[in-house]
Amino acid sequence: MNEGWYRLLSVLTFVAGFWEGPAAILYRVIGDDDGTVMRAANYLDEPWNYVASGAVIVVSAALLAVLDKGRTKALARERGAGAARAQAD
Repeated sequence: MNEGWYRLLSVLTFVAGFWEGPAAILYRVIGDDDGTVMRAANYLDEPWNYVASGAVIVVSAALLAVLDKGRTKALARERGAGAARAQAD
C-alpha cells in the first residue's frame, strides 16, 4: 500500500470520526438534533449519544494512529529497498 492510500484512509477516518463525534455533539447541543443517517449517534437518548460520540472519537483517533504507524513503516521499507538497490548498482 503506498502513501496515497494511507492519506486517503486517514482523511476518510478523520472526516467520519469528526462528523460522528464532535459534530454530532454540537448538532445535539446547539440544534437539538434527533439524529439522521449521517449523525447516527444522535438517534440515541440523552446520555448515550454523548457516550457513543466519545467512543467514535477514541476509535477514530486510534485508527489514525495505526494508519500513521503503518505509513511510517511503509516509508521505511521504501527507503530500505531504495538503499539496497543503490548498493547493488
